[in-house]
Amino acid sequence: QVQLVESGGGLVRAGGSLRLSCAASGRTLSTYAMGWFRQAPGKERDFVAGIDWSGGSTYASNSVKGRFTISRDNAKNTVYLQMNSLKSEDTAVYYCAAGALAVFPRRWSYWGQGTQVTVSS
Repeated sequence: QVQLVESGGGLVRAGGSLRLSCAASGRTLSTYAMGWFRQAPGKERDFVAGIDWSGGSTYASNSVKGRFTISRDNAKNTVYLQMNSLKSEDTAVYYCAAGALAVFPRRWSYWGQGTQVTVSS
């Protein structure tokens, strides 16, 4: 079992930055791909970014490419999402996930409880 806990969300002005963290416990993260998803009210949970087990390959959705960066520190069992140039449409609950690298939420095995990101215009 893997337990994931996100932190770093909050309220930020458009154009600002936030850094989300996802700390894991229970098992080492080094064997799992990691990802970030987000879900706005009334919408589906969407893929934001993913990173393979080694950190050697990263992926980002077109909506955040060039603004968001995913990274991981396997020694600290932590994955990060650096979010720059935030827009109001980035407002959502952000979830960390561990498992198979995929854009579909059902392919991931473990989820955190989510952290709210609100971007004011």
